[in-house]
Amino acid sequence: MAWIVLVVAGLLETVWALALKESDGFSKLGPSVLFGVSVVASMVLLAFALRSLPVGTGYAVWTGIGAVGAATAGMVFLGEAAVLNRILPIGLIAIGIVWLALAE
Repeated sequence: MAWIVLVVAGLLETVWALALKESDGFSKLGPSVLFGVSVVASMVLLAFALRSLPVGTGYAVWTGIGAVGAATAGMVFLGEAAVLNRILPIGLIAIGIVWLALAE
C-alpha cells in the first residue's frame, strides 16, 4: 500500500510542478490553487508512505517520479525540446527509480 501511495504522491509532484509553471508566478488563480492543493496532497501522501518505507528510498522515488513526470509532460504538453540529450538522462532517471524500488 505504501508504494501505491508513494507513486500517487510522485504523480502529484508532477501536477504541482506543471501548475507552478502555468501559474505564471502565482498571477493566475486557477493554476495557483491547483499548485497549492497538489503540493499539500503530495506532501501528505509522501509523509504517509514514509511511515513504512525508508526515507532515502521513499524520497528518491518520489522526487524521481516528479522529475521524470515534469520533464516528460514539458516535452509532450509544453513544447519543450524532445531531443536525445534530454530523453536519455530522463530514461536513466526512470531506470534508477525502478531499480531503487526493486532493491527495497
